[in-house]
Amino acid sequence: MSSTPIATTRSATGIPTGRLAVWWVLASEVVIFGGLLASYLMFRMGHPEWANAAAVTNTWIGAFNTFVLLSSSFTAVLAHQAAERGDGKGAARFLTFTILGAVTFLVVKGFEWTSEISHGYTITSNGFWSFYYTAAGLHALHVIAGAIIMGFIARDAAKGKGLHRVELIGIYWHFVDVVWIFLFPLLYIAK
Repeated sequence: MSSTPIATTRSATGIPTGRLAVWWVLASEVVIFGGLLASYLMFRMGHPEWANAAAVTNTWIGAFNTFVLLSSSFTAVLAHQAAERGDGKGAARFLTFTILGAVTFLVVKGFEWTSEISHGYTITSNGFWSFYYTAAGLHALHVIAGAIIMGFIARDAAKGKGLHRVELIGIYWHFVDVVWIFLFPLLYIAK
């Protein structure tokens, strides 16, 4: 008798069920973030004064957080490679580095927002700041969710269990990074 749940191994499409589920989740996330970013672009084109508000964002902080997320994606790839080799402890170690990247991103974002809010730039200041906090906040929620799920997967991977899930959280994490790759230039660079 196998200890792997049948839902993990069966597939009518030839794609493992877990991987297919992650891609379905990401497809719905693309709709959410795509709609938000399309709305932002439409409003931005109609409000040239938003450039003044965007000029307040700190490009260096955004660039640092971009580096942090891209580095954490690299460690997620290394975790997947370790899992493919059957090295659960190595996969867990690399997932821990990825989680540390998530925490670093969130701490930096917290300091950034504290500074902006203390200078009077709040979600109600104008349309730009509404989109900024909504888009970056929604992204931050995805970072938090990814880090929490990754923690559970790392715990199991360290015990040699559920190593196939390392790939699944990696796919999700790469999506979180891709979203940031769109947010960074729109919110920090396009002044």
